[in-house]
Amino acid sequence: MLARVRSAAVLGIDAYLVEVETDIANGLPTFVTVGLPQGAVKEGRDRVYAALANTGFTFPLKRITVNLAPADIRKEGSAFDLPIALGILAATEQVDGARLSRVAVLGELGLEGAVRPVRGALPVALAARAAGVEALILPRENLPEAGVVEGLRVLGAGCLAEIAEYLDGKAELPAAEVDVAKLFAERAQDDVDFAEVKGQAHAKRALEVAAAGGHNILMVGPPGSGKTMLARRLPTILPRMSLDEALETTKIHSVAGTLPLGESLAADRTRGRGRLASRTAACCFSTSCPNSARTCSRCCGSRWRTAW
Repeated sequence: MLARVRSAAVLGIDAYLVEVETDIANGLPTFVTVGLPQGAVKEGRDRVYAALANTGFTFPLKRITVNLAPADIRKEGSAFDLPIALGILAATEQVDGARLSRVAVLGELGLEGAVRPVRGALPVALAARAAGVEALILPRENLPEAGVVEGLRVLGAGCLAEIAEYLDGKAELPAAEVDVAKLFAERAQDDVDFAEVKGQAHAKRALEVAAAGGHNILMVGPPGSGKTMLARRLPTILPRMSLDEALETTKIHSVAGTLPLGESLAADRTRGRGRLASRTAACCFSTSCPNSARTCSRCCGSRWRTAW
């Protein structure tokens, strides 16, 4: 008995499709995962066993071999729990495999059968669309993130039982509905403005040149000299992000796990501006520091001056 389920894995900030092959044969009860699985992937067999048992399905006491193809690329994370579980159910004919062959699946399983959110939902959705997949099933918490991808039907599930009913044609899963234009309109409103800055002529000039030329900036100065205040207002003079730029930025946050659940798109340049989020600017140095006339790189009691 053999079943194939399409899933995906993250490589860098991009994703690639993975075919999860599940073979169930007679023999001593074993559960082997091959295809360069790492720690969380190997541990998934225990989560899968408990999730199937607690959801009311039968776990086969046979020799189970799961292959993650391509087998020469290392697989990490817990997102293969759901496709492995569905592969076992399809191989033992506990669910209908007709719909399963047309979708890609991603998600971590809880011991009670709940489907938990995973990292990298956006790059996975982009990879699924590029591969011509009909639909993508993933945790319901990841729906807003993956729903920004046009041309792909994104479905969310809260537990394993819901997906089984969907595959058997007994119920439908909720689809993602994200208005990208509305998201960009909401991000277009800033609560600060670069025009509010009074004085700081040298620093403002450096930021303006940086914003125009796409340079880097280093701000050095004592507390209260205006570093954070200027950095928070710098994005307001930068061009608005395009959809491609927003997707690229969101992919980074998605893979890093810093995108809040329920948020769809990092469509503005002010994300994390409390930590000097904008990395685009020119170079500012403190030049009246007694330690060095032009290259002081530590905070001291000197004033702003621009070095060109």
